[in-house]
Amino acid sequence: MYKYACLNAISPKGTDQFSDDYQRTEDLQEADAILVRSAKMAEIELSDRTLAVARAGAGVNNIPLEKYAKQGVVVFNTPGANANSVKELVLAGMLNAARNMSQGIRWVLDNESDANISKDMEKAKKAFVGHELFGKKLGVIGLGAIGCMVANAAVELGMDVYGYDPYLSTTAAWNISRQVRNTKNVDEIYENCDFITIHVPLLDSTREMVNADAISKMKEGVVFLNFARDLLVDEDAMLRAVGEGKVFRYVTDFPNQKTAGKEGVIATPHLGASTEEAEENCAKMAVVELTDFLENGNITHSVNYPACSMGVCKAKHRIAIYHKNIPQMISQITQVLSFTNVAGMSNTSRGEYAYTLVDIDADLEEETGRQLSAIDGVIRVRVVR
Repeated sequence: MYKYACLNAISPKGTDQFSDDYQRTEDLQEADAILVRSAKMAEIELSDRTLAVARAGAGVNNIPLEKYAKQGVVVFNTPGANANSVKELVLAGMLNAARNMSQGIRWVLDNESDANISKDMEKAKKAFVGHELFGKKLGVIGLGAIGCMVANAAVELGMDVYGYDPYLSTTAAWNISRQVRNTKNVDEIYENCDFITIHVPLLDSTREMVNADAISKMKEGVVFLNFARDLLVDEDAMLRAVGEGKVFRYVTDFPNQKTAGKEGVIATPHLGASTEEAEENCAKMAVVELTDFLENGNITHSVNYPACSMGVCKAKHRIAIYHKNIPQMISQITQVLSFTNVAGMSNTSRGEYAYTLVDIDADLEEETGRQLSAIDGVIRVRVVR
């Protein structure tokens, strides 16, 4: 029996996928796996029993990845599960900015008691004249699951789309429209595009990548959209640019004390993945990842350990070994297992961490596990089956 805990409300469309071999617990210390959305986990100490954490969403800034990697806790996320939800909100943000919808709605609310509002609005609406998206240039920075969908949708709207992603995956390359211009220099987007949207992860290398220097290269009157992470943008520089008219609108899904209520800022309260469909999709994907990992040892969409899969275990035993990515590790593992023929093995690495699955048909003794755990650099040994 596996036990799982939920730190946030997780859609039952996901948790209902757990079989009768799984039981929910409110005690984190007895959980084999944890499902989480936005709860902060930095101060949470996990028990030795916990094997995995699954974030029902893409961002994992609320989870201490390195800390858990050292403990042999695999952290998963669900990339792409909420992509359509975010894509639609980005399109809504572009339309809002282009057509001055927020300003027009505010005028209606401010004048709701005006008995002549039907007549007065014909004069007032001149202040809200906007632009069509058709024929405008859109720059998409980051062509992952969300960026790719935004770019393709913008092409369908008749926009001239530029895409920038120095780490473009094969999957994205196949999925993206051939009409998207793949630029090798982000400055080309800054210099040419009327709308710019960013869809990259928050890393040390991307933190405040949209700074004063980047903004200075943008077209006058550009609309900049941030539905990825707030810290990707130097908001002091962005607000100065909005005030000077360099940036016509800053559209963000991450309001704070700096940006909330500011003229020229359109802010939504982190609604990117806030649809029933997105929450269901993320929960379903997270549960599939967890069950495959717990039952077969396979890793898919981990953010702190390498992907590794050997399918459903058909051997008598499958052993999962979490270890540092150091020389001679595999030779030491196979030496311990030299008492039997290895039916199958897969070893993958990611940075300083590696993961090895081994299928054997012989009986396992406790001493085998102790010998594997004693190898220098081994973090955790688990008999999956």
